[in-house]
Amino acid sequence: MDNVTDRPLAGILLRLLSGILFTGMMVCVKAVSTEVPLGQTVFFRSAFALLPIVIFMAWRREFPRALATRRPLGHLVRSGLGAAAMFASFAAVARLPVAEATLLAQLSPVAMAVGGVVLLGERFTRHRAVAFALVLAGVVALVAPDLGDNQDQGRVLGYGLGVLAALLTAGALVTVRRISRTETAASIAFYFVLVTALAGLATLPLGWVAVSGETLALLVLAGLFGGAAHICMTLALRYAEVSRLAPFEYVALIWPVLADLMIFGLAPSHGFLVALPLVLGGAGLAALEGRRFRRPLRQ
Repeated sequence: MDNVTDRPLAGILLRLLSGILFTGMMVCVKAVSTEVPLGQTVFFRSAFALLPIVIFMAWRREFPRALATRRPLGHLVRSGLGAAAMFASFAAVARLPVAEATLLAQLSPVAMAVGGVVLLGERFTRHRAVAFALVLAGVVALVAPDLGDNQDQGRVLGYGLGVLAALLTAGALVTVRRISRTETAASIAFYFVLVTALAGLATLPLGWVAVSGETLALLVLAGLFGGAAHICMTLALRYAEVSRLAPFEYVALIWPVLADLMIFGLAPSHGFLVALPLVLGGAGLAALEGRRFRRPLRQ
């Protein structure tokens, strides 16, 4: 990614659009989760995400030039962590409302900040400590009401998978920090989606199912939405500083809540309403603090 170009309105609109597209992807994944195996869903989501990414790269006249790499092992580590995160995230959304699974994904900026301290030697500042405390309190608020409920262990497992997905995502992003010194954002996105598609395809012997036309359409849409959401977020961060975009993380959570209400008939839980400001506040603080340590990425 190039250095930020000061077009804040464009950045904000693209961030809002990325939230809508990401929610669309999660809705599609949840809608097929009861009939399509997890690996099959991951394959379709990743394979069809290649289409908008390659079209975007071709439009910018970067394909295939931008795919040249000097860090193949770094791409493999980043993509492996990202693929594992996708498996865990999709398994979580199969067991949780879309809004709760999306909220748990917001843990990754804080986990990434801690990872930067442990793996990259960055300072553990007061802001990072406060961010960690906020998200920890938010997770407790979200999960605590269900810990004593033996009737719904699947939901508790979903929380664990959601946290695991956020931690794996943070690991992938820390790896991105390292390889982005020599690698383009386009190559990082392309190889991630490619490796994830291959990981999903590797589950074929475990048993895939024949799907209806409607289910196939949802699987394809999950990929198209996911690829387009990545492009919009990349452009949003190019056009506006993280500090300008941080307040719109709250807006991005409106779409999953509306999707749960209107499509799946699920109202937000009390734990979710308490956890929402805590988790997003901590994630926003970590993202703003992390901006001080971020090197400009090449595009």
